[in-house]
Amino acid sequence: MSTPAAAGSVAVAPLVGDPRFFRRSGAHTLAEVAAVAGGETAVRDLLLTGIAPLQAATAEQVSFLDNRKYKRQLAATRAGAVVVHPDLASVVPEGTAAIVTTQPYVGWAKVAALFCPPPPLRPGVHPRAFVDAEAKVDPSAEIGPLAVVLAGAEIGPRCRIGPNAVVGEGVVLGEDCRIGANASVSHALVGARVYVYPGARIGQEGFGFAITAQGFLTVPQLGRVLIGDDVEIGANTTVDRGSTGDTVIGAGSRLDNLVQIGHNVRLGRCCVIVAQCGISGSTVIEDFVQLGGQVGLTGHITVGRGARIGAQAGVMADVPAGAEMIGSPAQPSREFLRQVAILKRLAKRPASRTSDPASGDLPAAPTTAD
Repeated sequence: MSTPAAAGSVAVAPLVGDPRFFRRSGAHTLAEVAAVAGGETAVRDLLLTGIAPLQAATAEQVSFLDNRKYKRQLAATRAGAVVVHPDLASVVPEGTAAIVTTQPYVGWAKVAALFCPPPPLRPGVHPRAFVDAEAKVDPSAEIGPLAVVLAGAEIGPRCRIGPNAVVGEGVVLGEDCRIGANASVSHALVGARVYVYPGARIGQEGFGFAITAQGFLTVPQLGRVLIGDDVEIGANTTVDRGSTGDTVIGAGSRLDNLVQIGHNVRLGRCCVIVAQCGISGSTVIEDFVQLGGQVGLTGHITVGRGARIGAQAGVMADVPAGAEMIGSPAQPSREFLRQVAILKRLAKRPASRTSDPASGDLPAAPTTAD
């Protein structure tokens, strides 16, 4: 069976920014690219038409390196220009222009956006969208097909509401927000430049119930979700509204796909929450905390500023500021790794006497030397 790549007309080298899916920009001069990257380069008459990885880039493309582990690919690249750290500038081969910056990955992000800018807004309401007469939609906003904007909602300047997305009653979106396809936002006040990815659910009822002799009694969830500026909330992530207080997502934080934020959680500024994390209700996470994939946090605890918690950790108690934790139950990383090393050594020790279960023999009792 032929693949779509084989069936169509496709370039031999991997195509970054396929024009079927991404808007393209260029060509740009080397000087323009270096200025956008915030880097320095030798002046050369060079036009660059796009971006590509080191091993595939051609003389008309720009690439980057931020990881010393790929020095060999850098030395062998045929890219027209490469964004690199000063420490790696000497590895750039002759014929390739080095764009030198102390923050190559930041520079690369800006260069990639230069060559593949976001699609332009199409201001207005699609004929097949529904906008309630009591909603306020800025004329510069874009409301996509089958999107729903309910009464009392306020859509700020240059917002983009994707296909099938729902913005609930009274929701406020600041300027330049993007609500992805099939996402829903309710009971929320949202800052500027917030991106809610497709399928995410913001503001639904939290998981709260009382136990009675007859079964469970749902407790009304009467709070809101407050989202700061420059937050990104990944695809199929869920953020419950507060029960009586508010659920808060601090400015600049990044939530990956498939994250669960329980009711009344307070997430600080510039936190990173990786995929499949679950944060139970009323947990406080202070600024600049990082949680690895599948971390689980019990409710009513505090994770201190700048703490880092490794993948699949189970956190059941407060975490001090700046701590590095791993394991389940979570503990300081050094202690956890020391325990693992000890267990490995014990597993490799030869038995002092072998036992034969069929004969009923038992291993020798350990001595004090053990």
